[in-house]
Amino acid sequence: MPGTLRHFLDAIKFEHTVFALPFAYVAMVLAADGWPGWRVAIWVTLAMAGARTLAMSVNRFADRAIDADNPRTAGRHLPQGLLKPWHMLAAAILSAALLAVSAWKLNPLCFKLAPWAALFLIGYSYTKRFTWTSHWILGFTDGIAAAGGWIAVRGSFAAPAFVLWFALTVWISGFDLIYACQDVEIDRRVGLKSFPARFGIAAALRAAQVCHVLTVGAFAALGVMTGLGWLYWVGVVVVAGLLIYEHSLVSPDDLSRLDIAFFNVNGYIALILFAAVVGGRFL
Repeated sequence: MPGTLRHFLDAIKFEHTVFALPFAYVAMVLAADGWPGWRVAIWVTLAMAGARTLAMSVNRFADRAIDADNPRTAGRHLPQGLLKPWHMLAAAILSAALLAVSAWKLNPLCFKLAPWAALFLIGYSYTKRFTWTSHWILGFTDGIAAAGGWIAVRGSFAAPAFVLWFALTVWISGFDLIYACQDVEIDRRVGLKSFPARFGIAAALRAAQVCHVLTVGAFAALGVMTGLGWLYWVGVVVVAGLLIYEHSLVSPDDLSRLDIAFFNVNGYIALILFAAVVGGRFL
């Protein structure tokens, strides 16, 4: 693999697609009441790849000066000169085109809403410069994956799509609140308005707990609305347990295990919920 491409995939953390992509598949399975067909599955996957690459390319481009000023992120590819800003802009343009083409191939509503999705995918990276609600805006943006998976199949919205969108919003915002706790001092110094920088780490962790209680509640509501079977409920219980474990790993006085809480646990949660929905639908 050429060095620039390897650096780019590492820079955008391509493997973290596991956080949102399973929720697009969850929405597809629920909307289709089963397998949605290869055509929809392939175009949804391409749309998701385009959306996430667009978001991360813009994020790395927008934050390159902030990253250079933060010891935790100073080793990233743009501050180190391993990638150039134009690499990220070119990737953003190409991925936006992939998102538009994929939406066009799915159905008219997907295509009409694609520019609005792109607006959030591009804009959320800048929100922490002026509001401490940026964590929820990020969650809302990731939640578009769930709504997109649903309308890709149905061509219209329905109540379960909004419940899944809400679940993804509060789940993502909860663990972004936890993740942001490690940058409190640098955020305050450079004037970024994250929730932990504004209200403190203890308040951020409590807010994250509330978000994750709401997440489990939304998953339960989804199961009732869609009539999923017992395997789904086993999955919800496991997810609830993982969220409790995630919060046990961090405290206002000890964030040393934050990476385990952020990357490992949340990756498992997305995959477990997808498996639970598939199992709950067919068993």
